[in-house]
Amino acid sequence: MTAEIRQAITDQALNEGFARAGFCRPDSVPQIAEQLETYVSEGRHGDMGWMGERMHWRGNPAALWPEARTVIMLAEPYTPSHDPMDVIGMPDRAAISVYAQNRDYHDIVKKRLKRVGRWMIDQFGGEIKVFVDTAPVMEKPLAEAAGLGWQGKHTNLLSRELGNWFFLGAIFTTLDLPVDAPGHENCGSCTACLEACPTDAFPAPFQLDARRCISYLTIEHKGPVDEPLRSQMGNRIYGCDDCLAACPWNKFAVAASEIRYAARDDLVAPKLAELVSFDDAGFRAHFSGSPIKRIGLSRFLRNVLYAIGNSGDASLLPHAQIHVDHADPVVADAARWAVGKLSAIP
Repeated sequence: MTAEIRQAITDQALNEGFARAGFCRPDSVPQIAEQLETYVSEGRHGDMGWMGERMHWRGNPAALWPEARTVIMLAEPYTPSHDPMDVIGMPDRAAISVYAQNRDYHDIVKKRLKRVGRWMIDQFGGEIKVFVDTAPVMEKPLAEAAGLGWQGKHTNLLSRELGNWFFLGAIFTTLDLPVDAPGHENCGSCTACLEACPTDAFPAPFQLDARRCISYLTIEHKGPVDEPLRSQMGNRIYGCDDCLAACPWNKFAVAASEIRYAARDDLVAPKLAELVSFDDAGFRAHFSGSPIKRIGLSRFLRNVLYAIGNSGDASLLPHAQIHVDHADPVVADAARWAVGKLSAIP
């Protein structure tokens, strides 16, 4: 009977819009506790202090909710319909990570998970908890344990059926259901993702040093970025897709079914001159419902000013000069750096 319940849950999840479902035990990833402790002790998590907090939960999903018997991992594609690398060759434009070019996925995925969870309770009883990237849950190792794919050399999850453009959501349940065989690594000798990284953020295959990762630097890091890294960031102002876009497994990527992941025209390649002119009200209005809003105006302006400094476009110099006396010293520092770079153009 449990096999039938599992299939019914899978069918319901697919009907809700998820592309794949996998099942594992909460204690199926015993290796992550030591891996996480090593990662944090080496300082590779940078400013992300939350990675070290509640480590006993993050490193042991079974401890997060001891009553849980099964973890259901669900994948939702956000595959872009355009080449996200095109904008990298447009120095007067900003590169925004594909996942942030429309609505915030946290809200969309969580609501979908809750609908599946409520249906499960109505049909089969039990209790559930749902998680999307904001709780102490290691989604990628659990997804690998649930057979959805494997963590590639860029540490993101890869799938033969989906490529690597997909979000993950988790439903912990007290129902005791059959589990899947874990995924197995299929990267082979390929190093395309490692070679694509602009800042050499991978000290070795399957290892990431967040302190050099542009996604971390533009989103999580609060202070000024080290000067040697600024130039390597190019025009990337929110996140970075280089390692994801380089993966050959994306030839199997499926189209996103959720229209709210389709890129807004004004976020595919926005002009730096326009972005740097936002005040707080304009920033909040323009990015309402977007994950970009989470970083706040100051960090956003810092990132845009780094991109302006890297543009080599002297016409952007006045836009940087406006912020050299900004109230936020990090923004002012970024503006002065950009002015210095553009003023040096012959």
